[in-house]
Amino acid sequence: MFTCLIRYTVDLNKIKEFEVYARTWITLVEKYGGIHHGYFLPGKDANDFPIDASFSFPDRGKSGPNNTAVALFSFPSLESYETYKKEVVKDEKCKKITTYFNDTKCFLHYERSFLKPIFSEK
Repeated sequence: MFTCLIRYTVDLNKIKEFEVYARTWITLVEKYGGIHHGYFLPGKDANDFPIDASFSFPDRGKSGPNNTAVALFSFPSLESYETYKKEVVKDEKCKKITTYFNDTKCFLHYERSFLKPIFSEK
């Protein structure tokens, strides 16, 4: 199993549009064999979340940008991920959400990382 982390820089004036985009991709990932762990969006105003991110390690931690959103989803194998990539581009919902993004530009850019999950030992 591996997990894909996508970090987006979002347009804060287009959060509702980004939510539409995100919800569609959740269903697409799940339809084609992935496990979607959700999208995580910035708060709507400064009072939604704590401000200071350095409480655990004051000499190491710092607050990140307020326009970052992330998505996390997993696939059981590289083969299943490659199948997803091949099949999802043919899906009408994928084509529509790509057009929707091109029309709304609800995020400015993204970075993709692949990670190995570590779970608690039971």
